[in-house]
Amino acid sequence: MLASAGALITALIAQYGFGLAPCVLCSYQRIPYAAVLVFGLCALAIGQWDHRGVAFALGGVFLAGAVLAFYHNGVEQQWWIAATSCGDGRSLPLTVLELRLALSEGAMPRACDDVNWSLFGLSITVYNTILSLALAASCFFSVRAPHG
Repeated sequence: MLASAGALITALIAQYGFGLAPCVLCSYQRIPYAAVLVFGLCALAIGQWDHRGVAFALGGVFLAGAVLAFYHNGVEQQWWIAATSCGDGRSLPLTVLELRLALSEGAMPRACDDVNWSLFGLSITVYNTILSLALAASCFFSVRAPHG
């Protein structure tokens, strides 16, 4: 749960502290971390945190997050085309109200194939894929570990 909280806090600091506006896929990549937090807190509240089923479920959520992050990386690298909801940087909101709001805030949708941030030549989506895979593996290996 700490890794999920850390990932969400990092994303929010990047967005609001450094002005790195997320695209649709960037926003979707936050969902698995939020789901792990909610599910983990519920499991903790009912005393089932160390249950193998919980670890397996959380591993599945992290694995889904890794697939989504890898898909987004493929869009950034132009290995495949993004879903139409991603926009191409020129997409307009669907309603007049959404358009007015976007124009007043200066926040038009960012294209999903635009690399917003990178470190050592790797996009944040690559780091998110690696982190999500590591967390999924950790959860799945904890299922195999003997519980005492």
